[in-house]
Amino acid sequence: MNQPADPQHHCPHCNASLQRIALPDGTGWEGPFHWVCFNDDCPYYKEGWAWMYEKYEVKASYRYRVIPETGEVTPIAVWSESALKDRIVE
Repeated sequence: MNQPADPQHHCPHCNASLQRIALPDGTGWEGPFHWVCFNDDCPYYKEGWAWMYEKYEVKASYRYRVIPETGEVTPIAVWSESALKDRIVE
């Protein structure tokens, strides 16, 4: 996936450039977008499937995310490999 991203933002787990996603309405999240790692080979994302199933018995994972307004780093839950990719903005 070769979407433009801010070169200042990289995933510490795989060094991929982070991509901006437009936030859905009504989420309560801060700002109009967040930075997310969409590298499907990222170990954080790949290992998240087993961790989420072991801890919560759900078929989900998470991706590395940065909230630009606060600089807070948090996981963002995903339910499939393609989840949230339709929200990537240039």
